[in-house]
Amino acid sequence: MCFDLGGPLNKVAYAFAVGGLAHPTDGSLKVMAAAMAAGMVPPLAMALATTVRGRLFTRTERENGKAAWFLGASFITEGAIPFAAADPLRVIPASMAGGAVTGALSMAFGCTLRAPHGGVFVVPLIGSPLLYLVAIAAGVCVSTLVVVLLKSARKPTPSGAAEGDAAAATPAEDERVPATA
Repeated sequence: MCFDLGGPLNKVAYAFAVGGLAHPTDGSLKVMAAAMAAGMVPPLAMALATTVRGRLFTRTERENGKAAWFLGASFITEGAIPFAAADPLRVIPASMAGGAVTGALSMAFGCTLRAPHGGVFVVPLIGSPLLYLVAIAAGVCVSTLVVVLLKSARKPTPSGAAEGDAAAATPAEDERVPATA
C-alpha cells in the first residue's frame, strides 16, 4: 500500500483487499482493515512531519502538508505523492516502514473492516476501532520519525550546485521555517 503511494502496486493490493469483501471471512475483513490503515499512513505522516519539523520542508511542501491531513484521514494515499516526487529516497522508505507497522498491528489486533473505502469516517464499521486507530497512530509516528531522521541526515549541497540536482531536494534558506518555529 505504501510503496508507490496510489500507483499500480497500491491498486493491486487494494483490489485484492476489496475482492475479499465479495465473500467476507474473518481473514478477508482483517486484510481490508490492514490495507486501508496502511494506506492512510503516508499522507498523515507527511502532514505530521511538516508540522513538527517544518524547516526540513519547502514552503510548498508545508502547504501540501496541510491538505495531506484530510487526504490521509480519507484514505487517499496519493496525498503523499508530492513529497515522494520531491524526495523519493527518503519519503518512500519512511512510508513503507510506517505502513508495515500499521498493517502488522491492525492484523495482530484483529481489526476488521467491511467498507472498501472511507478512512476514519468509517470507524463505526471497524471491528476493534480503538486498536485500529492505535495501529494507524503508531505507523504515522514511525513514518514521521523515519522521514525526519532521513531528511535531517542529508548533507548540504554546495551553493553553486547545478539546477536539477540534489539542490532541488533541499529547501532554499528563504523557504525554511526559522529554527525557533
